[in-house]
Amino acid sequence: MSDARTAILGRLRASGQTGPLPDLDTAVLERKQWPATERAALLRKGMEAVHTEFLEATPADWPAVVRACCDREGFKNLLFGPTSEAGSALAAAWAPGGTHLMPYDRPVEAFKDELFTGVDAGFTGTVGGIAETGGLLLMPGPAEPRLMSLVPPIHIALLRSSTIQDTFWSAVKHLGWGRALPPNALLISGPSKTADIEQTLAYGVHGPKRLIVVLVDDLY
Repeated sequence: MSDARTAILGRLRASGQTGPLPDLDTAVLERKQWPATERAALLRKGMEAVHTEFLEATPADWPAVVRACCDREGFKNLLFGPTSEAGSALAAAWAPGGTHLMPYDRPVEAFKDELFTGVDAGFTGTVGGIAETGGLLLMPGPAEPRLMSLVPPIHIALLRSSTIQDTFWSAVKHLGWGRALPPNALLISGPSKTADIEQTLAYGVHGPKRLIVVLVDDLY
């Protein structure tokens, strides 16, 4: 036991704490829980408060929802990961014409100018969401590099309701990050924003100025 932990427990006992000390895992970390059917609404409320946009979809029609969004917004192209699960499903359902699907299938050095100046929007999957605070969890990798969600001015993210966890702690536990951390992970709550000393908000300075979540209702 570390000296710091010993000192903390000593102060607790000296303050009059009797009986066993509370189990922090159950008494604190797991006390915030919601039914699976309520998590999506809670997540959405938190993320919409910081200007995240949502589109509703089903497991069968989400590629069509993404396509309709791109056509409605007039995107010339949409960056996607052709070998990712979400990216390959999107490509399989994509019809010719309109918005062009741009595969991220080269080293960034090979199309840096195009990536930073010629991409309208980027599409990625997610590994989950957090109901308590509102947020998306991404694990960038070779199939969907981190730049896909950070560089394009608009980020379209696919989120399945069944992957939304109650809290960040429960998400970490569910994904097994307590045993082995992923090489890269992102927690995204909304579009990029910053403020000056007068607290005037500006969007898109350090990342996408819009975040569009395609929320797939897959709870049956």
